[in-house]
Amino acid sequence: MEGADGEQRIPVSPDSIPRLKALGIDVWVQSGAGQAAGFSDEQLRAAGAEVAADLPTCLKGAEMVCKVQPPTVDEAAALPEGCALISYLPTSTDRAVVQKLVQRRVTAFSFELVPRISRAQAMDALSSQASIGGYKAILVGASRLPKILPLQMTAAGTIPPARVLVMGAGVAGLQAIATARRLGAVVEATDVRAAAREEVRSLGATFIELELEAQEGEGGYAREQSEEFLTRQRELIAQRVEQSDLVVTTAAVPGRKAPILITKELVERMRPGAVIVDLAADTGGNCELTRPGEEAQVGGVTIIGWRNLPATVPTTASQMLARNVAAIAGHLVKEGELVLDFEDEITNGSCAIHAGEIRNRQMLEAAESGPASK
Repeated sequence: MEGADGEQRIPVSPDSIPRLKALGIDVWVQSGAGQAAGFSDEQLRAAGAEVAADLPTCLKGAEMVCKVQPPTVDEAAALPEGCALISYLPTSTDRAVVQKLVQRRVTAFSFELVPRISRAQAMDALSSQASIGGYKAILVGASRLPKILPLQMTAAGTIPPARVLVMGAGVAGLQAIATARRLGAVVEATDVRAAAREEVRSLGATFIELELEAQEGEGGYAREQSEEFLTRQRELIAQRVEQSDLVVTTAAVPGRKAPILITKELVERMRPGAVIVDLAADTGGNCELTRPGEEAQVGGVTIIGWRNLPATVPTTASQMLARNVAAIAGHLVKEGELVLDFEDEITNGSCAIHAGEIRNRQMLEAAESGPASK
């Protein structure tokens, strides 16, 4: 079972277990691990899993261990020596945990390190969970708004639709856009990548941008935009934030602090009753006033900085995550045996630790320089 606060997901599901068994894997699940996700021990057992009464029994003799969150130091110490681990394992993982995995000679595969290539799409847990987070962000934001999202034409007159701004049009942002549009809101979106324009428009939203200045410089390379252009761009985004009822921010880079997109001054200029849902709260937040893990009221603005939104939709999130895990296992296991081919781009890229060594450069640098937990 996951020990992290609020974590309700599980890395296997009734429909993923037969896929794992088809690979020659005997699946063991700790009793009660799927309860919060809606998967009873009986369902998991019926799908082909063995249900262990406790964690030591579940781990005994395991050659591959699948988790959602990174292990704690105690959990890492309990892993069978030399086993393979598949879980979230950011490069900023606690140094004490990393050191324990090294000591146990665990071969650790990280969801965060799975290469973003077409062959690995089915393994991309970051995308599958970001999609859930984008969906839930709109529902949470809509529940806090003092108005409804869709246009209403009634005998009492016409109620205009709410205005939603999504900052960042990656997987989470696009799902947020699609969900807000289905609920009837007027949606605008921003993204630093011009390529996101058509994806945003295809969902019925407006892509906010300034006409770029002449960009071609010497040799056909892009020319740096002027400070005047950048100032106008910031002012345009600020105007849209001020006019929005609900703002969803999604700008996050794994292993790094989230960039600040909404300053304290900008929050003070927003409409009373406006809501910000900060999907980057886990890494500090895109809003300067976000309190990670909390919901705050600043003036008349509600700022929601809940951590781990996908875990609040545990059934669907677990089903998707379990499929990602099964795809990774399918890549690594041949005829019931773990086969590590480090010439393969997926295996090489996603493996953070192997044979007592940290293979990922960023994780190694963090482990060498960061403080270890006591």
